[in-house]
Amino acid sequence: MLDFGHNASGADRNPRQKHPIVNSSQSIKSLQDNIAQVIKGKPRVIEMAVVCLLARGHLLIEDVPGVGKTTLAHSLARSLDCSFKRIQFTSDLLPSDIVGISMFNRQKQAFEFMPGPLFANIVLADEINRTTPKTQSSLLEAMSESQISVDNQTYPLQQPFMVIATQNPAEYHGTFPLPESQLDRFLMRLRIGYPTPDEEKKVLDRPQLLHPADEIQPVLSAQHIVDLQAQAEKVRMEDSLMDYLLAIVFATRHNELLSLGVSTRGALALCRAAKALALVRDRTYCLPEDIKELAPTVLSHRVMLSRSQGMRTNTVEHTERVIQDILETVPVPV
Repeated sequence: MLDFGHNASGADRNPRQKHPIVNSSQSIKSLQDNIAQVIKGKPRVIEMAVVCLLARGHLLIEDVPGVGKTTLAHSLARSLDCSFKRIQFTSDLLPSDIVGISMFNRQKQAFEFMPGPLFANIVLADEINRTTPKTQSSLLEAMSESQISVDNQTYPLQQPFMVIATQNPAEYHGTFPLPESQLDRFLMRLRIGYPTPDEEKKVLDRPQLLHPADEIQPVLSAQHIVDLQAQAEKVRMEDSLMDYLLAIVFATRHNELLSLGVSTRGALALCRAAKALALVRDRTYCLPEDIKELAPTVLSHRVMLSRSQGMRTNTVEHTERVIQDILETVPVPV
């Protein structure tokens, strides 16, 4: 079990903290168990969401309507004693509706910046592909650099900062495909899938008066998450594993089925995610299995299928299948 020393000074600065954590494995388990009270029968989805958080990444949840995308985002946010904002993306949403706007203060005779909903620890971008690419692009700086620039002024965002975006499949009416630059800012793309009959019955039996996520309480503070993120960065990755990771990335750039391979940002994302997964599974070191397991989730939305191969859409299934085929051809270090 990994020892995790809590930052006492950080606890003193956060009077709302009520959950002292002894070590990282205990805190991570408490977070997963808390989310599992609402998201039934999806342990891997929950684990991947937590990995994304600890890797300082942003999460894109893509699936058909009504399978729990928004509920997962709500449950993760409610499990953290952090600020949370939800943005419902629509076709008429403007960039200023997200980042904020400068307004003239008559009393001070000066312009003042009024922060938008992006100034929160956890931001739910619900149905992100229902707004225009211009508004989608307003998230780029925040997701890349944890800051916002408005009227030549730069405003840092709170830490931890995580965008959880949900989107319906591209073939649904009224959607705008996310540009490659936007997709590349998401550490992971997840699918939830339909529940089993037994799990769906439990959902039907649950009282419908309140949102399911409203019933759970926070189990970790913002400082706990920042400490866990720092802990994940210290996880060891041997040179042989680094070479294995880069061989996978290199293979995506020279695959006849792909017209666009994984960028350097994608390689860094896979490295961070593998370290976070090792921490979640109570290890101080990475294994080849960590990289192999995460590669489809972290890399599939960063590649583009080649039209010359008869594949006309970058569906989750198609791109993940190509990444899986690449994994079968790259030798695993022993």
